[in-house]
Amino acid sequence: MRTCILTDIHANIEALEACIQASSKLSVDRYVCLGDTVGYGADPDACCDRVRSLCEFAVLGNHDAAVAGRMDYSYYYGAARDALDWTSKRISAENLAWLKGLAYTRDEGKVLYGHASPRDPAAFEYVFALEQAEDLVIRAPRLAHLTFIGHSHLQRAFLLGEKVQDVWEEQVQIEPDKTYICSIGSCGQPRDYDPRSCFGIWDDANETVEYHRVEYDAERTAQKILVAGLSPHFARRLLHGV
Repeated sequence: MRTCILTDIHANIEALEACIQASSKLSVDRYVCLGDTVGYGADPDACCDRVRSLCEFAVLGNHDAAVAGRMDYSYYYGAARDALDWTSKRISAENLAWLKGLAYTRDEGKVLYGHASPRDPAAFEYVFALEQAEDLVIRAPRLAHLTFIGHSHLQRAFLLGEKVQDVWEEQVQIEPDKTYICSIGSCGQPRDYDPRSCFGIWDDANETVEYHRVEYDAERTAQKILVAGLSPHFARRLLHGV
């Protein structure tokens, strides 16, 4: 089965639709979402509606949790807090109830799907650098064979073991006797200086993880953010992938 993995959509419907269109040409069998469907962007309801109708399951991201009243976000920086407040006032009752009911992780045997570090999913810890992956091995020695996460907005993979290694490949071959954590990258707000949207595909028959990028109309998304009165910073960063 080929599973298309979406994450960190952040209310960017243009990026989401571009990923769906691109992945539909790659023999995908199902879609899943690793959280942060909302936050930062101007189309939270459209994105929630699309994920709810398309994805076999979704898990809870920190921005989802904040909007749903499931975490304290008072320590977030001002513009991010404002975007969450803005979203909370505009999201539909149905989508709010959906966010309130999302689980932190989804366990499918040897594969775990979550938003952030699997050590303590409710803490939303980051794993975006080699040092953090090394720390994860020490602090959470019992890990799934393959863990998929978002949160960092970066596309990268780590091979976990006595020596933790970066895996810089567009297609990662998952070896059966080894442990991996794969960060899929952000659909709606990439932060690796590449503004193209991200998605991944897990092919469990071939034991491969594919990383994909796709262009979308970021100018349109940025303009909608400005019209909504959200921070211009969120609009600018989409154009540069930062």
